Amino acid sequence: MYNPDNHVMNSYSALADDEIFGFEDRYGAHHYERLNLVVRQARGCWITDANGRQYLDCLAAYSAANPGHHHPEIVNAMAAALLGNYASVISNVVYTDPLGVFLKKAANFAPQLAPRFGSNGNKVLPKNGGVESVETAIKMMRYYGWKKKGIKDGRQEIIVFNNNFHGRMISVVSFSSTPKYREGFGPLTPGFVSAKYGDIDEVKKLVNANTCGILVEPMQGEGGMKVPPPGFLQGLRDIADQEDILLTFDEIQVGLGRTGKRFCFEHEDVVPDGLILGKALSGGLVPLSIFMTNSDLMDMAFTVGSDGSTFGGYPLACIAGIAALTVLEEEDLVGSSARQGAKLKTAIEKIAEKSSHVKEVRGKGLFIGIEVNKGNAMHFCRQLLDLGLIVNDSHGHTIRISPPLNINDDEIDFLIKNLKKVLL
Repeated sequence: MYNPDNHVMNSYSALADDEIFGFEDRYGAHHYERLNLVVRQARGCWITDANGRQYLDCLAAYSAANPGHHHPEIVNAMAAALLGNYASVISNVVYTDPLGVFLKKAANFAPQLAPRFGSNGNKVLPKNGGVESVETAIKMMRYYGWKKKGIKDGRQEIIVFNNNFHGRMISVVSFSSTPKYREGFGPLTPGFVSAKYGDIDEVKKLVNANTCGILVEPMQGEGGMKVPPPGFLQGLRDIADQEDILLTFDEIQVGLGRTGKRFCFEHEDVVPDGLILGKALSGGLVPLSIFMTNSDLMDMAFTVGSDGSTFGGYPLACIAGIAALTVLEEEDLVGSSARQGAKLKTAIEKIAEKSSHVKEVRGKGLFIGIEVNKGNAMHFCRQLLDLGLIVNDSHGHTIRISPPLNINDDEIDFLIKNLKKVLL
């Protein structure tokens, strides 16, 4: 079976780092600010460069690699499918075993969503990248407003939040409050109004006869690793129930154990009407995302021809998804996130008490942000890279710490030791 030691990219590893930098500069879009590191291997919590130096990955590909890079159970499941000639993309006009099994496992992985609409379980609509499932959720909320609330088609409104991040497609950047995400890409998609994150009173003021949905991250990642005030999610739930609108949680980054709970909404024991998952859903090995909602709502909104995707739900992605969800359960990655996250956050808070650089420490589980005083988080990220840590900034002012959920005590100690060197 698959042995990662035998699959190092030998045909590429002879290239010098400067050659790779040059290729990207010459042939690629300059849409990311890079750290000068070419990755040649990734396993567990560690990334290795061309010289064999190892770096502790404290990003986990923005929560995609929650079970660690190239988790053997997930990789072996995918390799077996590929070797068995059963992982190519197959037309959705026929059935496949992996899709059926994955849909059942995913639907039962969450509690009953939107229980006010019925108790017939959940249904799942699979896509590829997370933003596709965000747009699917938008379609669901708009359709509900038209079909069930009688809102004139084209007048539906969805409430979103400042500093949100739900992806970079046109409809989604249309309601971003970050200018660089939307400037020059007009005409932008209408139908969205934005409230201050955490401000229930402002949300109430925005509700009107055309409001059909609320789209929110239960914790903001790209927006600065922001934790909402206690009671905020419950307040949204109350508004949604009172005004007959759909509440959808985007848990692409914060779900599947990242914050120390299976789902971030469990911190307030609030159940949404719609749920968006991605990234870690496949263990980070192939693109896979889903929109999930109550069975009755899904059947109302999506009928034959109303939606579709060539690669959404294709066999290889579903096999990865089944394996990744199984690993999450069997290895108690949720419990690991809670335990290791509490240890790490306590240590970072002690560093912050002595540091002149740290403004605030925020987070839950292994989703932690260190906001710095002068808004120059990338400066510290580059210093940490030199010490063997891969981190990135969030909104320019916050160091994002989100390692794989199976990070061990020695790796936590290594992380803390090097944070001290830079922040003290």
